[in-house]
Amino acid sequence: MPEAWSAKELLSAGWREADLAWEKTAERTAAAVARRDTAQAKDEAGQTLQLARAEFEPIDPRLGTSLANYGLCLSLGGPIEDNAFLFREALGVWRSTGPWIARLDAPRVARSSLFHMRMEAQHRATYRARWQQRWQEIAAEATARLEALVDSQGVVDLPAADALALWRRERPAMLNDTRKLMAAAFLLLAPTTTKTRAG
Repeated sequence: MPEAWSAKELLSAGWREADLAWEKTAERTAAAVARRDTAQAKDEAGQTLQLARAEFEPIDPRLGTSLANYGLCLSLGGPIEDNAFLFREALGVWRSTGPWIARLDAPRVARSSLFHMRMEAQHRATYRARWQQRWQEIAAEATARLEALVDSQGVVDLPAADALALWRRERPAMLNDTRKLMAAAFLLLAPTTTKTRAG
């Protein structure tokens, strides 16, 4: 179901319109690839990359995903070698996301009891450390997929329908930092490798 967020809600969550616009165009890219609409996929991927280059830091994983997805959409139905430079640039971005991830704010999860809320407040550092570990795992998996893409040859089958279904199922209901990282990782159309599947 489509989401609707007011400017006030975006502002109070620390989001900008560009954050939400990127998410929507990345979703449309995956949807176009899933239904094999090559022209729209290339157009949406191009818009996503333009937005990421204009609005995000060079170490933002959403830029890395935009680069990779644009290269993949340009390669639809053919070999990917001509766009390998985009995959290498995307991999470089994902490999440099450490400082970006270190600044993420751990989400405050609504609990059913006052006890859980107090425990979270008292152990905030531990809670944040666990989130940092989870964020690093998400980034490592995305990086591994890009490494495999850089090393691949020939035609690559894009798991767009699976990526879109995963994103829509796992997407946080609230606007927070975790959602930005999850969008970058889950909407990355690089195929999942055997190594990342096992992990």
